[in-house]
Amino acid sequence: MLKKVDPSQLRVGMFIHALDCGWMTHPFLRNRFKITHDDEIRKIVAARIHSITIDCSLGLDADDAPTVAEAEAAVDAGIAAIGARPVVAPRTTLADEFDRALSIRRQAAGLVKTVMQDARMGRAVELDQVSPVVENITGSILRNAGALLGLSVIQSKDDYTFLHSVSVCTLLVAFCRARGLDAETIYQAGIGGLLHDTGKALIPDAILNKPGRLTEEEFAIVRRHPQDGHDILARTPGIGTIPLDITLHHHERRDGAGYPERQGGTAISELAQMAAIVDVYDAITADRCYHKGIPPAEALRKMYEWSSTQFEPALVQAFMRCVGIYPVGTLVLLESGRLGVVIEPHETSLLTPKVRVFYSTRSQAYIKPELVDLARGLGFGGGDRIVRHESPGKWQVDPQRFLALA
Repeated sequence: MLKKVDPSQLRVGMFIHALDCGWMTHPFLRNRFKITHDDEIRKIVAARIHSITIDCSLGLDADDAPTVAEAEAAVDAGIAAIGARPVVAPRTTLADEFDRALSIRRQAAGLVKTVMQDARMGRAVELDQVSPVVENITGSILRNAGALLGLSVIQSKDDYTFLHSVSVCTLLVAFCRARGLDAETIYQAGIGGLLHDTGKALIPDAILNKPGRLTEEEFAIVRRHPQDGHDILARTPGIGTIPLDITLHHHERRDGAGYPERQGGTAISELAQMAAIVDVYDAITADRCYHKGIPPAEALRKMYEWSSTQFEPALVQAFMRCVGIYPVGTLVLLESGRLGVVIEPHETSLLTPKVRVFYSTRSQAYIKPELVDLARGLGFGGGDRIVRHESPGKWQVDPQRFLALA
């Protein structure tokens, strides 16, 4: 039997089935092992790992801990409550905005690449080149946020650093807009999102693109990039305090386990906390040289669980309402056995989005694409239900092909 425990419940003799963090961030060579001495427990506590799965069939039990199924049911209930709240309706259709969004994304990625190259050469960031790109991203988000947000899941491993910055900018602008922030704050946050990783220009490529675990010395170099980025941007004429704050603090965490200043709780500004949320979300959904990205819906579940310690819960919930319980571009399996890609959240229930179905898992063949509004009943363009999100790799399909059909 698998159970969820926190560090205070760990004892010698328990068998660790999973540490709820990336294998690159925990201090053990293995993901599964039996605890044989107290020093291993101290390492887990020191690494600020707050959720652990133990296998009671291979080690000691924890009588008062919930089973994995019970813990997942609690998460499902919390997410269902979040999904029942209304969201902002798009001004244009996804199909109308998609081509413009593609062009804006390419332009933004090219700009970030230039900024990184300039920073590496010691040249100053030119804000007059950054501003129109952020304005274009903001305009696209206002017309139909799903277009750029849906494109965020498409990232090349080779161009990850540049596309990640574009995605963080896109997500942060959408997040700010969903929370009703004023236009100037949204613009400044967009600048911060696009430039937040400028300090990575100073990290050697061999470390930045290393496929395996980083050494302590290498990770120390990586941890310098928020301060390096802040120092680079501080020399930029006209740069605002919000981009500087986001750049310096997007790796801080609510429990004080972040870097570079190990801030915690309310010491981290709200916009920096929002930037941290979108930064982590995009990082764990993207394919990297050292890990396979996870589906957006699964990433949101994880962030919901992590919000009790790493992030402000209310902000994570607001972010989930912003991107949707099933974000645009998510592949879902319907009760009918059809696969579909989410193209738009429903205005009043994020659990019943509009989906374009295109594949039958029962016949294992493509079908004629059809728009299904899951909020409607049978005979009115709906009458189906999401069973779960799926990985495109499992079915060898490309849901992005069906995102923007007219």
